[in-house]
Amino acid sequence: MSIHLRELGNGLFGYLSTVNHLVLLTSDLSLTNIIIGVVVTLLIPRSATKSAPLREWLKALWHSLIAIPQAYIEAIEIILKPHRYEATTLEHVSPHRTPGLIFLDIFIITFTPKTIVTEYHKRGWYKVHWIRRSKPQ
Repeated sequence: MSIHLRELGNGLFGYLSTVNHLVLLTSDLSLTNIIIGVVVTLLIPRSATKSAPLREWLKALWHSLIAIPQAYIEAIEIILKPHRYEATTLEHVSPHRTPGLIFLDIFIITFTPKTIVTEYHKRGWYKVHWIRRSKPQ
């Protein structure tokens, strides 16, 4: 556990990773859940890969914030207007993505009701399944 505590001090990216894990693991803000979230966050193994630039983390945070209202809008669209068609596309992964950012990309895509990532290709592609109102071209 001391290794993980030492890694927390490795600059801003260590803190962002810790905050990311804590937010994903803590469902509400009761003292018990916060303590459990902190303990589990400290026990999650850290990767030995280099951290992504701050700009990439800020972009991912922005896309995460946009995904929340987008998910509600898409859910209402699905309820009001039937989506009877399906399509599968390959979406390009931004270059130099760390595993943490790739996870966030997949999470954001899958969070919205009209899309889900079905496969990740290590060559830099996500296979995304979509539902649509009109027939794909």
